[in-house]
Amino acid sequence: MVSTALSIRPLSETFGAEVMGVTLSGAMDSDTFNQIQALWLRYELLLFRDQAISKNDQVGFTRLFGPLERHVREEWLNETHPEILHVTNMKKNGKAIGALGDSDVGWHYDQIYMPTPAVGSLLYAVTIPDEGGSTFFSDMTAAYLRLPQHLKTLVEGRTAIQSFAAFNALHTDDVNKIKTTLASDIPHPLVRTHPVTGRKALYLCPGFTTRICGLPEDESAAALEEILEWCIRPEFIYRHDWQLGDALLWDNACTMHRRDPFDGQCERLMHRTTILPEPQNAVPF
Repeated sequence: MVSTALSIRPLSETFGAEVMGVTLSGAMDSDTFNQIQALWLRYELLLFRDQAISKNDQVGFTRLFGPLERHVREEWLNETHPEILHVTNMKKNGKAIGALGDSDVGWHYDQIYMPTPAVGSLLYAVTIPDEGGSTFFSDMTAAYLRLPQHLKTLVEGRTAIQSFAAFNALHTDDVNKIKTTLASDIPHPLVRTHPVTGRKALYLCPGFTTRICGLPEDESAAALEEILEWCIRPEFIYRHDWQLGDALLWDNACTMHRRDPFDGQCERLMHRTTILPEPQNAVPF
């Protein structure tokens, strides 16, 4: 691990920063980690370029933030490091070895369908196509702060249903295999209070959010459409065009993301580790 005075380059108007002066390989001293953690909380999304990190490095670094998830799709996990989920279109013996393939992946929050959602993820680019597969992030803190008053009034104190089945019906070929291990419908507040910073962010996404509780179906659908259109206005979006060796660390309490499709004849392999909340932050609202 190389650590000098860290410097940053903002990635957008409201959130995101590239962190320079550090590599994520090897042991990390507490001062450097504390600086990175503070930047993560401040900017919500951190980019580390030109990394050459092993599986041990990725697991070790992300574990500093909290316990790591082991995804329920065991066949998509790394054989030697099961904390790593393969996000890839690659196949072995005709079967997918990872999640999400090569098609468009719509806007979503990771694990919004869980009773206690993840607090963050690190995605590391191992193999990438020459073009396509860009990842877009929405700053849901800024989207909430600038939300028109009539929508702020609407979301205040309300919950919405998050459906595991709805998203996975679009992005997996075998929902039945895992749906019994997860609750299909989970109500979460439409405004999430960050478990560490206390900042508020909109907490909904077209991938999982099916209806707003307490509203008639037609009113719920219209409100969700209006809010989600607001959240993807250009001023809230950062587009990331991947380079080999990129590592992106995002705050899952306040950023929504999606991916562009890419040529299925080209291989793309990303390693993802997912950070779960510490017990004191297990209730995120």
